[in-house]
Amino acid sequence: MKLIFKGIVQGVGFRPTIYRIAQDMNLKGYVLNKGSEVEVVIDKHKDAFIDRVYKQLPSIAHITEIIEKPDKRTFSDFQILHSKEGEKQSLIPPDVGICQNCLRELFDPQDKRYQFPFTNCTVCGARFSLIKDVPYDRERTSMDAFPLCESCEKEYKNPLHRRYHAQTISCPTCGPSYRLYDKQKKDLGDTLAIKRFATQLDAGKIGVIKSWGGMHLCCKIETIDLFREWYGRPQKAFAVMVRNLEAAATYGTITEEEKKVLLSKSKPIVLVKKIGAEQASPGLGTIGLFLPYTGLHYLLFSHLQTDALVMTSANIPGEAMITTDKEVFSIDADFYLLHNRSIPNRIDDSVLRLWKGHTFFLRKSRGYIPRPLAVMYDKTILSVGAGENITGALSHDNNVFATQYIGNSKHYSTLTFLEESLRHLMKLTITTPSLDAVVQDMHPAYDSRRVAKIFSDEFSVPLFDVQHHWAHAASLLVDNKLDESVVIAVDGLGYGSDGAFWGGEVLASRFTDFTRVGHLEPIPLLGGDQATKDPRRLVFAIFHKLGSEKFFSGDEAHILSKLMDSSPKSTSLGRVLDALSCYLNICTTRTYDGEPAMKLEPYLALGKPTYAFDVNVNGGVIGTIDIFRQLDEQIQRPLNDQEKADYACSFVKAIVSTLSQLAIAQAETTGIDTVGITGGVSYNIPITEMVEREVHKAGLRFIVHNKVPNGDGGISIGQNAIIGHQLSA
Repeated sequence: MKLIFKGIVQGVGFRPTIYRIAQDMNLKGYVLNKGSEVEVVIDKHKDAFIDRVYKQLPSIAHITEIIEKPDKRTFSDFQILHSKEGEKQSLIPPDVGICQNCLRELFDPQDKRYQFPFTNCTVCGARFSLIKDVPYDRERTSMDAFPLCESCEKEYKNPLHRRYHAQTISCPTCGPSYRLYDKQKKDLGDTLAIKRFATQLDAGKIGVIKSWGGMHLCCKIETIDLFREWYGRPQKAFAVMVRNLEAAATYGTITEEEKKVLLSKSKPIVLVKKIGAEQASPGLGTIGLFLPYTGLHYLLFSHLQTDALVMTSANIPGEAMITTDKEVFSIDADFYLLHNRSIPNRIDDSVLRLWKGHTFFLRKSRGYIPRPLAVMYDKTILSVGAGENITGALSHDNNVFATQYIGNSKHYSTLTFLEESLRHLMKLTITTPSLDAVVQDMHPAYDSRRVAKIFSDEFSVPLFDVQHHWAHAASLLVDNKLDESVVIAVDGLGYGSDGAFWGGEVLASRFTDFTRVGHLEPIPLLGGDQATKDPRRLVFAIFHKLGSEKFFSGDEAHILSKLMDSSPKSTSLGRVLDALSCYLNICTTRTYDGEPAMKLEPYLALGKPTYAFDVNVNGGVIGTIDIFRQLDEQIQRPLNDQEKADYACSFVKAIVSTLSQLAIAQAETTGIDTVGITGGVSYNIPITEMVEREVHKAGLRFIVHNKVPNGDGGISIGQNAIIGHQLSA
């Protein structure tokens, strides 16, 4: 009998497990990797064998399908055969944190891998970040530059050893190594390199660490003010790697659900309620914490006095993370801890937020990519996402694979990264590269469209435009395995079907079409993109329409007033939140994308809907400008923080409840039983909960994201699904 196992069965100790079970059951035959499947032939006891496989499945393996075929050949024993080419349907495992067995070896003076930072086995370590192609064998990874020593080769060939056929096996004799460098690029050697680097961090120096899928900039948390000044990021939140859960508890209030994810093999950055280290995330209610996930991290903390490190991707702001030693010295840090293993696949740390059993991915990358999502179409579609915080996606054989987090496509290095990542997905998933279509955002200025055209021209396939918020809505449908829903799509902005900028939308959505049921009143973006960077311009535009002036006067006000009619208009809820944050003097200067709205969230969480606002709705258009008039009339003196919170909560609830009622009415009229929320604003928990209460009150089901990022990182999935379904109709 021949059994074809599909799923995450490459690089996870699956073949050794099969071998041990077959030996124990006295079976004859073989096991081998074939493409990205595993082929097993056994001579008897098929059902009992399959049952044993499921019970003894390695921790990061996952079987999606078993295909049975007759096979009458006879064998004298059971062997692991060398991999063969086969059909590519990549379910390559993601990079996962070091396991407890390897961690014990790391700190065991009697073990040959004592203090060896690259310690791993068949169930842990780098995977996606070092894989060049499938089948997953050592020669197709970045470990091909490190031939096995005699000792490691014995372990590799021993079916009873934990590292049997572990493709990334190595030790201090044959594996990669770290070296320390100073600011002048001087090689300070490999002797005690990690300990010496730790000493410099404790002394307040800024360092760079080369890890699995890229580089980290780091410093001890006590040095964060100096770090901000040096890096030129005065306000943006930085993730903090903590020594252990006990240390984490000094910086954030951690729920049991959050603790479970922090300890999971994926080891993401988790946003938790902040109780300390204000400078890590100024003005925000959360802090991003994560635990060590490589041997290097554990060794580093064993030498450090501090229990927390600021740890952020090493890159020129906005550009792709650095992966090569040659590039990294441009960062101009004090010290560099670099290893000599290449990084074929750049991959950032994942960032997520948990809400009522759901996972809101702000950045879906290391630990989760490249796991696919099942879809109901079998077309091979390539989609390139939007403009910022993007991913690409590729569908094939009823699965859609997203790339790792890419970034802002206006930078050349990031655009190149998008193209390279999509090509790598094609290499892993498609035996003979071909496409049925390519999809892009309809915004004519998005640079990601250049990548879309490259693929469309190369494969001579149609290139489709998809509206931004429809793609958001479709990504929510994919995430919830639905064909239709009424969706509240709220974000910073996206190019609308009418040429204006949308972002506060109620859409009755299907994969084949959508109806714009309602939206916020358009607000002029004075100076276009400049208004998104200076929230005072938003407030000025709103109150100029009301016949008064805010924040600007004299010549400045005169110039801005001249822009009122010619500037683009936006229905974005994100821009309304920016304006409200600015008006209430919570955040009047934006130093990073989304800052004013993000700094409003803690006030929304603290506030109560104490004040009343009348909301005018005309033809599905919600009159936001008049709500600002009412707010201004009610506030006659400077406010304390609680009053700001109550006004903010009351104001936002008035708008969000009205959006919800438009969505509910559409659902009830058309017989749809779900209402959902998507887009970057849906990361805002108080706003999501406002919608949830309204939807539940109406007796409908509320849907949110769980596997697809809420923000623009999910756009490529939505684009892909829309065109995939349309071409399959």
